[in-house]
Amino acid sequence: MNIKNLASLITFATLLFSGVAFAQSGEATYKQVCMSCHAAGLVNAPKFGDKAKWAPLIAEGQVTLTAHAYVGVRAMPAKGGNPNLSIEGFSDALVYMVNNSGGNWKSPNAQTIAAINKEVESRKAGLNKKQ
Repeated sequence: MNIKNLASLITFATLLFSGVAFAQSGEATYKQVCMSCHAAGLVNAPKFGDKAKWAPLIAEGQVTLTAHAYVGVRAMPAKGGNPNLSIEGFSDALVYMVNNSGGNWKSPNAQTIAAINKEVESRKAGLNKKQ
């Protein structure tokens, strides 16, 4: 493991155990939570700005991608590794990443947040059945 990856992992661990709740912009949340993996592409995370890697994810749609990522998907931990990250904060960070990677999403309104929460519950139920 090189120094850059080690520094990213240390930053990620610090954020994971910080217990800080976020009520801020998507860019700020990205920088504090998501950047550790998405800037470097750690564990195959789609890199920020990589339109080719993001395209199939964006095609899943805002509700589905947000809900699945919020619960945890592939090597990504739930809530990006921050147990205090709200669905709204997570959603805004994802909008920021998507819009800088070829997408054109809006910050979710109450109706979209409700749909995301419904999909989160469905995803959790499906994952529990597999275990």
